[in-house]
Formats: sequence, structure tokens, C-alpha cells
Amino acid sequence: MLFSLDPRISRLELPDSALPPPDKAALDQFPTYEVFHQRKENTAYVYVGPVHAPEADVAFLFGKEQFSRRFPCTGMWVVLTSAIKVTEYGDDQQSVYDRLPLLPADEIGTADASGLESYDIFHLKKRGKAHAHVGQVSAASPEAALQAAKASFGDQRPVVNVWVVRSADLLRSDDDDRDMWTTTPDKKYREAISYKVQDRIDRFKQEG
Repeated sequence: MLFSLDPRISRLELPDSALPPPDKAALDQFPTYEVFHQRKENTAYVYVGPVHAPEADVAFLFGKEQFSRRFPCTGMWVVLTSAIKVTEYGDDQQSVYDRLPLLPADEIGTADASGLESYDIFHLKKRGKAHAHVGQVSAASPEAALQAAKASFGDQRPVVNVWVVRSADLLRSDDDDRDMWTTTPDKKYREAISYKVQDRIDRFKQEG
């Protein structure tokens, strides 16, 4: 029988197999997803950090718990890390768009061409800050999307780094999800604004 220092295992009376344990998989943890959130309505989505999750729906839940419990949030996006096309990094005074290699015209495509997809563009304006969403472009590939982004957003200087994400790969919250960030009446204690400390101090002074 299998012997273990844990008595709960020993009580199971499992057979002691002579076979070696199976090889451990090369990657024994969940893939990473990148999380973006919107602090106020009609403002840009900003990158807040990564989470490990087995799938996008779970990444969304983990992102909500990790990045919106203590901060205002009206919307959230998550995307698999491997789905992000990343440019090289530039300095804080220039634009990485200036370093993009030129693509042949047939690879860039046109607005009325078939096979184009929507891509979301995120800019890093300064090292140490976070990538922020600047808009969408239509293109046939991530490389072509960068060229389209240069034409549409290249005048926004400086641009230290650019992320390109195929719009279909982003899991987005919608209007029906906004209630999930609303504090319920019985849990107002989670918000600092509920503690009217100054009112209590003024009342204490008046009573004293």
C-alpha cells in the first residue's frame, strides 16, 4: 500500500505503483491575459495588469476582483497576452511610428477591400506609464494595422510603444455588465465616502 506522511493518504490504502510519475508538462500554469479598464464613462481604456486564467471569461472575473475592487471602474476588457502585437520601444521624445518598416501597398489594403479586420490600437506615451486605447483601424494583418494606425494616430507624439490587438480577440464588458461595479446599499462601508468623519468631528465639537 502507498505510504504517506499525510495520514489521510495512508488511510485510502492506495496501491503502491512501481511506475514512475508522468512527466510534468512544460507549462504547468494558466496562460496570461492582459486587463484594461475604464475608470469613467467616455474615457479611454487603460492597461492595469495581467492575470493567469484558463479562459477569457475566467480572466475577466479575475481581472474584476484584482483591479476593480479598490478603484472606480465602469468597463473592462481582457485579451490573451499572445494575441497582442507589440512594437519595439522608443524614447520619451520620439515616436516608434517613425521606425516602422514600409509595407508593400498590396499588404496594407484599402478601406473597401475584402478580408479586412478591425484592430484596436493602444499607445504608451511615456515609460513607466500604462498603455491607453486610442482607437480602431481596419487592416488585413497586425503589421498592416500598424501602418493604418500610423496614418490615423501618428501625430500623437510622443509614442514610446504600440500594442495592436485584433478586435475579435478582446472580451469586452457591455452596458449590461456595469451593475457589477455598483456598490450595493448594504456594503457602502467599502467606500470611503460613506465615512462622514468630518461631520462626526463637527458634531462632537458642538456637543462639547
